[in-house]
Amino acid sequence: MKQNTVYKRLLISIAATLLLTGCGAADRIANIGAAPEMTKINNPVTQEGYKPVSLPMPMPKQSIAQNNSLWASDRQTFFKDQRASDVGDIITVVIEIADKAELDNESERTRSSSEGANLAAALGYEQSLNRILPEAVDPTNLIEGGADSSHVGSGTIDREEKIEVQLAALISQILPNGNMVIFGRQEVLVNFEKRVLQIDGVIRPQDISVENTISYEKIAEARITYGGEGQITDVQQPRYGQQLYDIIFPF
Repeated sequence: MKQNTVYKRLLISIAATLLLTGCGAADRIANIGAAPEMTKINNPVTQEGYKPVSLPMPMPKQSIAQNNSLWASDRQTFFKDQRASDVGDIITVVIEIADKAELDNESERTRSSSEGANLAAALGYEQSLNRILPEAVDPTNLIEGGADSSHVGSGTIDREEKIEVQLAALISQILPNGNMVIFGRQEVLVNFEKRVLQIDGVIRPQDISVENTISYEKIAEARITYGGEGQITDVQQPRYGQQLYDIIFPF
């Protein structure tokens, strides 16, 4: 009976795992031998899940025309500015990230405890314990317990990352104070491996250089993602069973 219960629990666990990974596994099996599909060019504003940026903004300034003047109060330069300034304009984002981190941590813990109890005298009734317990009992050595615990942990992190890339982004929104929301995505497919680079954020018009470029550190609320999809990425990832085991295994 107990063995049947264990089998039932094992089957339930396997069924739950298959339900969680079934859809993804079916799609992966259907696409065996096929190159990853490239994403179609779409308007990011009309995509599902897109939300316009809403931030605290001052009151918009109104343009005041001056008599006998060629200068308008809302203009930043006298001549025509060729840099990106309106929704749909393109700007080049320069990403140069050189990140390096080293961390060394070590910990050690030791704990020991012991407990003891005896019943040497209890109004003479300690001699009656032999009647209750099947074998002779020594009242001076009734209960004794002990525990020892030891833990040693060490960890080392040595990470170095370097990314140098340029990405063309679109201006998707103009905020009331003149700042601009940008969105850019780039996909490169080489030998069944797709590399994806995406950036979102908010920029100031005055931070755009005369070459119509902007550096990534001048982008507020920047979201930069750089990853891959394909056969090489699949090999680099642990299998589903191993990932599930790492999550549920308590030790």
